[in-house]
Amino acid sequence: MSRIVTVAAAQLGPIQKADSRQAVVARMLDLMEQAQGKGADFIVYPELALTTFFPRWYHEDRAEADFWFEKEMPNAATRPLFERAIQHGLGMSFGYAELTPDGHHFNTSILVDRKGTITGKYRKVHLPGHAEYDKERAFQHLEKRYFEPGDLGFPVWRFMGGIFGMCICNDRRWPETFRIMGLQGVEMVTLGFNTPSVNAQKAVEGSHRRVFHHKLSVQAGAYQNSTWVVAVAKAGAEDGHPLFGASLIVNPDGEVVAETTTESDEILVHRCDLDATRFGKETIFDFERHRRIEHYGRITSQVGVTLPPEA
Repeated sequence: MSRIVTVAAAQLGPIQKADSRQAVVARMLDLMEQAQGKGADFIVYPELALTTFFPRWYHEDRAEADFWFEKEMPNAATRPLFERAIQHGLGMSFGYAELTPDGHHFNTSILVDRKGTITGKYRKVHLPGHAEYDKERAFQHLEKRYFEPGDLGFPVWRFMGGIFGMCICNDRRWPETFRIMGLQGVEMVTLGFNTPSVNAQKAVEGSHRRVFHHKLSVQAGAYQNSTWVVAVAKAGAEDGHPLFGASLIVNPDGEVVAETTTESDEILVHRCDLDATRFGKETIFDFERHRRIEHYGRITSQVGVTLPPEA
């Protein structure tokens, strides 16, 4: 049985505040058609793929932000996406803002199999930003206001003949994200992101360094856990606020094998051999032989920094 998954990284250009869900889904469908035409059998869309990056907008009344959230999935707006994926026999992954029946708010990503069944769900754990309006920032980043930290951990699933996991945006900067999935044998990680081109608290940090840190994090996570990583951006200027592109497909050696060149709607397609993960997992990153967990306790017993005693 083939262990090749032909992946399409479906980068989205900017989504403006006034754009409807239906208009966005139409763009996603167009990218799906392109992917199917290039032989893809799995398509990956970004974080918050259905809306603008709304955490840049401050709502004093938190409930006013519920407009941006999906109460069910699929729903009327997204059902055409599921139907077309079924028609083409495509698996897919995309991110959205989730409002649960009991009133919880999460930044969520899902895995959908070729039959249109949601087989995996992940909720973003590492929320960046802040919870209250900050007049000192060049722009707001209110993820901590609108989302709760994910409550599902970092699960993996048997999917499309392999072992797949998900993470979202800022999660990529934390090595624990990839290690937890690596300890479950992950072979492909999907990673949607919406990352500002400028740091709101450090204006001199331009897009070049931001992209460097993005690539550094993704490539390290792939290499250190011998896994494919498919990192997909929403990019471009949303209501005047730029997000960078640099969607990537990274192989288990940490090498970038495909990268977007625009900040618009763009497709990358690459044949990913899941068996390529085995060498790293059986040699330098053979966790059973080489990990020394007796020395790692501080990682889960401590949150902030504890300095050594002064002489």
